[in-house]
Amino acid sequence: MFNRTSLQAAAALASISLVSGCGMFSEAESAGEQRIVVGTTSSPTTLDPAAAWDNSWELFRNVFQTLVSFPTGSTTPQSDAADCKFSDTASRIFECKLHEGLKFSNGHVLDAKAVQYSIERIRKIDVEGGPNGMLGSLDKIETVDDRTVVFRLNKPDATFPFVLATPAMSLVDPAEYPADKLREDGELTGSGPYVLDEYVERDRAELTKNPTYKGFADRKNAGVTIRYFEGSEPMVTALKNKEIDATYRGLTAEEVVDLQSDKKENEGLQLVESPGSDIRYLVFNAKDPVIAKAPVRKAIAQLIDRDELVNKAYQGTAEPLYSMIPKGIVGHTTEFLDRFGEPSTAKARAILRQAGITEPVELTFWFTTDRYGSATALEFAELKRQLDASGLFKITLKSKPWKQLQAGFKTGEYPVFGRGWSPDFPDADNFIAPFVGKDNVLQTPYESPRITQELLPKSRRESDRGAVARDFEEAEEVMAQDVRLLPLWQGKLYIASSEDIGGAERALDPQTVMQMWELNRRASW
Repeated sequence: MFNRTSLQAAAALASISLVSGCGMFSEAESAGEQRIVVGTTSSPTTLDPAAAWDNSWELFRNVFQTLVSFPTGSTTPQSDAADCKFSDTASRIFECKLHEGLKFSNGHVLDAKAVQYSIERIRKIDVEGGPNGMLGSLDKIETVDDRTVVFRLNKPDATFPFVLATPAMSLVDPAEYPADKLREDGELTGSGPYVLDEYVERDRAELTKNPTYKGFADRKNAGVTIRYFEGSEPMVTALKNKEIDATYRGLTAEEVVDLQSDKKENEGLQLVESPGSDIRYLVFNAKDPVIAKAPVRKAIAQLIDRDELVNKAYQGTAEPLYSMIPKGIVGHTTEFLDRFGEPSTAKARAILRQAGITEPVELTFWFTTDRYGSATALEFAELKRQLDASGLFKITLKSKPWKQLQAGFKTGEYPVFGRGWSPDFPDADNFIAPFVGKDNVLQTPYESPRITQELLPKSRRESDRGAVARDFEEAEEVMAQDVRLLPLWQGKLYIASSEDIGGAERALDPQTVMQMWELNRRASW
């Protein structure tokens, strides 16, 4: 899915200078009565939650409610529209009690039937590539009374509350959203912190406070204007020209480094850095006769220098990753570092020689030109440099736009290709389960009975997610032994803003979705 991340460490605030901010509003207005203007390169692809498993979540989090959510500082689902819990010990019956008096922004009642309707229409419409793919463990939904909803699962699944906390499971008004097709009038009706007053596709969204909202969000502004930019350069220019107050999503590594400098044009700006859980990795297609040889995969794992990679391609705006589960998520390990140690040509050569491979291994590495940013080409150039320099490999680089690349890896065309992953929710399961099994999201079957038949089912019976760390550590051990996937790095998140804007360090939830209500204009300095 699209790149969406988990925040657990405290954000580090890097103030570039201390001068007055944008000055876009009257001094007579209190901070809570002022609007904030946020720029992003991440525009929605749809206004209907039943179709969205992508960047549309950014808007949805701010205008819809979900039954449970991730308030600032929480990495486990907490009450939003309802109080929820598993009512059995097998993690198969999940019960939610709606809060009293909930209404949609149009005044219609938000009751148990509306909840049932919202989730069932996702399954009924079943948009290709849409969020129905997240509901595989759901058997049926029952309404006990006007405020009580029961989800019955077809197998133990302690991650189900995390699924319900995603913006994909936003609650919609049955009177406004058709049961068997997507809403097509360009309007949006929710019960979240804000009301969408105006939306101009690929241009802007105007949000104002929802007067009937009942939820956990403490709105620290009167409303938000989200401006959508085609690229990061005009967005950063708008920030420096005080046309917007903050940026989110889309800053390149070069722009981050530039904003950290003491240039005069950066006066009055600040940069908030937070750890992210977006990851990048290589996929090894075992259908290819060369990469099917485990020693070839292990030799590559033995050679790659992740520190050099992130420094050269990403200028320190990412950090090395040695497991598929990133730092900050329960179950994270450094298993690939523990197993292979520091990069070593001698060890890689020994691995190949032991397998009878004495000539340089020729391979083609594929990457996308338009999904993960311009630094992807630099990343793969560095991978090629490192592997070629060993004398053990001859790497050819090829690339395609994302849609064309997708078509190729679905048919097993590429021996090695690069992918990225942004989690649907901050749980280790979401960094392991999608990549294993016959029909995984990578379209390259990776059969691992130990993971799919033992470790994952066992972990999903445990509702205390902190208690499953060892299961995922064992899964990482299996993956490092197989080397079917090779983790490379995890990203960092940056919000650039005018220095009179507060709350940026609290604005990103564990899915790295922007909680616009946290942003505010400081009253004075």
